[in-house]
Amino acid sequence: MAKITASVYTSHVPAIGAAMDMGKTQEAYWQPLFKGYDYSKQWLKDNKPDVIFLVYNDHATAFSLDMIPTFAIGTAAEYKPADEGYGARPVPVVKGHPELASHIAQSVIQQDFDLTIVNKMDVDHGLTVPLSLMCGEQDPVKGAWPCPVIPFAVNVVQYPVPSGQRCFNLGQAIRKAVESYDEDLNIHIWGTGGMSHQLQGARAGLINREWDNHWLDLMINDPVACAQTPHIDYVREAGSEGIELVMWLIARGAMADVNGGQVTTALPTVKHRFYHVPASNTAVGHVILENA
Repeated sequence: MAKITASVYTSHVPAIGAAMDMGKTQEAYWQPLFKGYDYSKQWLKDNKPDVIFLVYNDHATAFSLDMIPTFAIGTAAEYKPADEGYGARPVPVVKGHPELASHIAQSVIQQDFDLTIVNKMDVDHGLTVPLSLMCGEQDPVKGAWPCPVIPFAVNVVQYPVPSGQRCFNLGQAIRKAVESYDEDLNIHIWGTGGMSHQLQGARAGLINREWDNHWLDLMINDPVACAQTPHIDYVREAGSEGIELVMWLIARGAMADVNGGQVTTALPTVKHRFYHVPASNTAVGHVILENA
């Protein structure tokens, strides 16, 4: 059967992609951030998955504000980088895995989660920046990402947005779906977005180091309690865009220690943890977990 062996968590700040695309990674401002992913790039090479299930949010590119699904799974064979108003990022086309994606959709819907099936869409920085951080810079024409990717878009842009508990429960359903797939595949699940940041209003530029790191502690060591974090706490403590962190709980809920909403086996191994401020007025968090 297929199996989820590890989860990756990372912010997906668009300016990070721009810094890579414009050759600024060694500048004094950016160098400390990119150094925090040196271990991660080597880890991914040493632990190459067969498929990455990548949870992210679309930023009004594939979905307009006229219609935003709460949860949407990509079932296409490939996804082109989106033009977000300044041209598409110079990165390779993302290859999908239609068979596994369709199987997950079938299984998760039968577990009473309503998913939108997307057979054609472009993917924005929410998906391509994490790939760039973990895989390094790739030639947009001759290069390729290391494996197929299944995009899973979550609405954290237009209210109402799903709760952390809902996302945590969904992660468990995704793991069950993966394990019922009749092919021996090594799957990584990634949760992206966050950490604390606010892009508008009187609190624009808000960053809360203490809350971010406490939340990371809780997500790793007590995910059941973390999933119960009220929506208002994300907004109050981590800023209006801090709600993106609920997407990390999908990946955390898919880990092997969580079963039936409770931690039933040994906690996953923390292979890497990194936190950095600032990155374009955003706090960057990053964790790699392997199943025990």
